[in-house]
Amino acid sequence: MLREQIDEALKTAMKARDDKTRVSTLRLINAAIKDRDIAARGEDRCCGVTDDEILQLLTKMVKQREDSANAYEAGCRPDLAEQENREIVIIREFLPRQLTDAEIEAAVAAALADENATSLKDMGRVMAALKTRHAGSMDFAKAGTLVKKSLS
Repeated sequence: MLREQIDEALKTAMKARDDKTRVSTLRLINAAIKDRDIAARGEDRCCGVTDDEILQLLTKMVKQREDSANAYEAGCRPDLAEQENREIVIIREFLPRQLTDAEIEAAVAAALADENATSLKDMGRVMAALKTRHAGSMDFAKAGTLVKKSLS
């Protein structure tokens, strides 16, 4: 389970006295998961969050850091951008391999065919199918652009 992998990585990093960025990033991931667990208990789900929800959380964390790194680079703060990029590398260790642009194009083409999509009205159905099949491994912004382009 993903939660145990993250806990083990944190314990290993702490025992090895790894760099502070790794330990703090892993602690940040754990805190975010525990926060989601508390919210899940409020919804009467006593087991906490699932691996799929953790993958969504990690994907969101990567996206936030990419946005921050771009903002720091635009603001001439390469030191802060580098910090964000180091955190991205650590978080991505727990995500499945990301699809390449060619693989995204193929997945979009397959989803369009499977859903018999012919107009922009079908975009939501196609995106839902892609999110079900490729959770955590696809850049859905790129996929959305390709779907929209294909359906226009």
